[in-house]
Amino acid sequence: MTERADQLILNYVSAAADAAHGVLRADQRLDFSRRLRARIEQERQGSQSARDVAKVLARFGDPQALVAREARRLAEGQPEERAPEATARFPQIRDDPNLPPGAARSIKLAQDRLSRRPGRGMPLAGLRRAVMSSANPMTTEGRDAGTIVKEHPRETLAMALLLVAALMVPFNLPSVAIFTVPVIIWAIGTVIVLLSDSWTWRDRLLGTSAPILGYSVGGVLIGGLRVGATAGFERFFTEFYSVSGIMFMIGAGLGVVLLAYRLFNVS
Repeated sequence: MTERADQLILNYVSAAADAAHGVLRADQRLDFSRRLRARIEQERQGSQSARDVAKVLARFGDPQALVAREARRLAEGQPEERAPEATARFPQIRDDPNLPPGAARSIKLAQDRLSRRPGRGMPLAGLRRAVMSSANPMTTEGRDAGTIVKEHPRETLAMALLLVAALMVPFNLPSVAIFTVPVIIWAIGTVIVLLSDSWTWRDRLLGTSAPILGYSVGGVLIGGLRVGATAGFERFFTEFYSVSGIMFMIGAGLGVVLLAYRLFNVS
């Protein structure tokens, strides 16, 4: 539990530091992150519970809002805060119509830069941040593949089972009762995925049904294209069984990619 609680704090502070990139100078960003971490630890009161830490972080609110508040303070030329005074409060930001023109322009510039943060809204941005994690942890908001595995061991096991089911198809292992080994492994992985609340219900259905859709729909389409319209059912079924296993493997791979992508972003 301690490791999980510490990771939540690291993720939050890293998100704030990432949001401050391009808005605050490097020294300002470092000082802001240090004060934020100190205040979180103070509010945490030594608790090792991930649930308690999550509640503390919820009270702090959106990290981008904290960065905008810090930009506001610097733009207004307020004296630099120091711990413990510096971390006394992180109140919610409210628009002030009476701001000096110079301060208002600086705040607008900070907000524009936040809205144009690299990777925000780009396709596959979550996977891009995961790949870049070893080079710059700030780009991933403190998260990488190792973090996901530690935080979601059951979900990781389920995705591994779906991949194993696909890899077992070419071996033609003897059936257990009326079910083949890959189908049994797929069924176990599917049950674990469906019981998990780390994905939306739609993602769970898509991720687990992809192998079966590949086997059935893909097998019918590819098998039909290979035999043409004049061949009989016997030739069709021969072609269907020759390609359906491959389509099952492709479907399983696509389903796991979807689940992994969603797990990283939802987490």
